[in-house]
Amino acid sequence: MTTAERETKVVDRVAKRLLIGGEWCDARSGEAFKVEDPSTGAVLCEVADASAEDARAALEAAHGAQAGWARWAPRERGEVLRRAFESLMARQEDLALLMTLEMGKPLAESRAEVAYAAEFFRWFAEEAVRIGGGYAVAPDGRSRFLVTRQPVGPALLITPWNFPMAMGTRKIGPAIAAGCAMVLKPAHQTPLSALALAEILMDAGLPEGVLNVLPTTDPGGVTEPLLADGRIRKLSFTGSTAVGRALLAQSAPQVLRTSMELGGNAPFLVFADADLDAAVEGAMLAKMRNIGEACTAANRFYVQAEVAEEFARRLGERMGALTLGRGSATGVDVGPLIDAKARAKVQGLVDDAVGRGAKVLVGGGPAEGRGYFYRPTVLADVPGDSELSRTEIFGPVAPVIVFDTEDEAVASANDTEFGLVAYVFTRDIGRALRVSEALETGMVGLNQGVVSNPAAPFGGVKQSGLGREGGSVGIDEFLETKYVAIGGL
Repeated sequence: MTTAERETKVVDRVAKRLLIGGEWCDARSGEAFKVEDPSTGAVLCEVADASAEDARAALEAAHGAQAGWARWAPRERGEVLRRAFESLMARQEDLALLMTLEMGKPLAESRAEVAYAAEFFRWFAEEAVRIGGGYAVAPDGRSRFLVTRQPVGPALLITPWNFPMAMGTRKIGPAIAAGCAMVLKPAHQTPLSALALAEILMDAGLPEGVLNVLPTTDPGGVTEPLLADGRIRKLSFTGSTAVGRALLAQSAPQVLRTSMELGGNAPFLVFADADLDAAVEGAMLAKMRNIGEACTAANRFYVQAEVAEEFARRLGERMGALTLGRGSATGVDVGPLIDAKARAKVQGLVDDAVGRGAKVLVGGGPAEGRGYFYRPTVLADVPGDSELSRTEIFGPVAPVIVFDTEDEAVASANDTEFGLVAYVFTRDIGRALRVSEALETGMVGLNQGVVSNPAAPFGGVKQSGLGREGGSVGIDEFLETKYVAIGGL
């Protein structure tokens, strides 16, 4: 089988329709939209385009399934997740290729994402049977306190295009473990991974109506009526801060439980005493994972003056040696950005920095040919007032900004409305603790360039979000606490 034939087979295998009440169906309007390969601009397939009418039907299905699903034994819910975990790993190669075709990342990264995504199912399969409660005697001895946890109810899950499978499992996993029915709206750029995931869950024994999937090119038209209805009791969103603010406003009238994983502007601090080899390696991971299209991507590289020139030189050499190409090809390190708009944004940020005096060490522009490729770029002498220092880049660009003192580095790192993650490289344990505590972020990578782990709480502070996903607290977002006062004793 040729590469082209395998790619066609992988795409053809996936349902291209809506999932509502356990049935695969066309959009009620009959509309469909094209899914594009960002490495070539070619159309991979067409997918049913959901409307508000489809959204209402999906909500009806989720609401109808909620009561019965909540009564399922925790172990049985966990077994659904366990079977889905095993299926994801068994199909890792095909799912990785599917993700690469619709999103663009190299196959090696797609394989890693499938494994990462599967781990959320394995983790929450185990958490399903650990939903706790309590029983206590009242201080006056006259009554008893019974505390129990119950599913919050039907949940609306909205996922982004940059990690199309992992962001799905990170939300679906705890919702299933807690006993919540769901309506999932994946990003229209990458619906195929979500649809494949839904098929796997149905095959794993998830009851009809518990998961409903609505690909759409009209996200507002689909989600607004759901949020206004009153039967959705939980919203979990991953995406931009601007969209998150709008969704919070729409959720307020119904006083919905919300989880928001929003934008980032991650600082990467390198102190003069750092192991430079480790710092450069960490920088490559923090910057180039997912082509830089990640909310956790290092956005601002603050490097102490004594080592700034050497760090920038080494980083430039590593970035310049990366191979661009179609993600499914052998030997490719960097795939395309998601679309033309994303590439234009990156170029605008680079042009602004260069116009203010930044020096291009490597890259600095788009690659020639088809697709939305942008060359890995390192900029030195970047002024602090450049747009790059304030805006989430979402691309393979590393701006190096020089600092002198620890206080200056911390102040610059915190000078943003965002607070998702920061990275710190130092061999001084005192400094490591001081700086980690002083940084206004929900996560810190200390001498490492990757923080994401299904067993750890993921989330930010300030305008980077609300709540946490993953870890032992991830399931809490889908549970309500009920207290029963027992008298007559």
